[in-house]
Amino acid sequence: MSDSARRPRLVFTDVDETLITCKSLFDFLDYYAAGRYGAEGARRAARVREDLRAKTTAGLPREEANRAYYRAWRGEPVAAVEEWARRWFTERSAAEGFYVRRVAEELRAHRADGARIALVSGSFRPLLAPLAEAVGAEHVLCARPERCGRVYTGALLGAPVIGAEKRRLVRELLARYADIDPADCYGYGDDPSDLPMLDEVGHAVRVGALAHG
Repeated sequence: MSDSARRPRLVFTDVDETLITCKSLFDFLDYYAAGRYGAEGARRAARVREDLRAKTTAGLPREEANRAYYRAWRGEPVAAVEEWARRWFTERSAAEGFYVRRVAEELRAHRADGARIALVSGSFRPLLAPLAEAVGAEHVLCARPERCGRVYTGALLGAPVIGAEKRRLVRELLARYADIDPADCYGYGDDPSDLPMLDEVGHAVRVGALAHG
């Protein structure tokens, strides 16, 4: 093993269409709404997706679209969302093609070399916690939906985890590891909104469409 491989490092990875092939927020919204509420729930989820698609096409910034997405969870019980999120992950991850193979393999190699893995995503913890367990990620940097008692309010605590907020969270985590040089760290992303995060590390890996953009 080379000296550079022995040095402690963090590996930051985006999730949707970087580590996994789907858009987890929308896939889970469909899964949860149809599974919990049947046909009416499926129609409601479809309306949310179409409304957000229309607004983003009309120029709504992705950060605001992300906030609007979480409003769909207003009034939903946290415990139910967590339960259905684990079901979703169990089913989806068992299917062929759930992971972006190249990235999953590279994360395994990084872990074998002693690196710490951090998921960085605009998604939320119920979806990301089982994924973090599966890939051995020690850190989950993600959106924080507000709760009131046992239900979601539909609001977010803090900024959506997109663009500059990803950079801020990466810097914050790096600051906790005085022994780690950002130049030794890796980042994986697929979208231009991941570039602020990728700029914080010495080894940026651009996945899929971003790699060809």
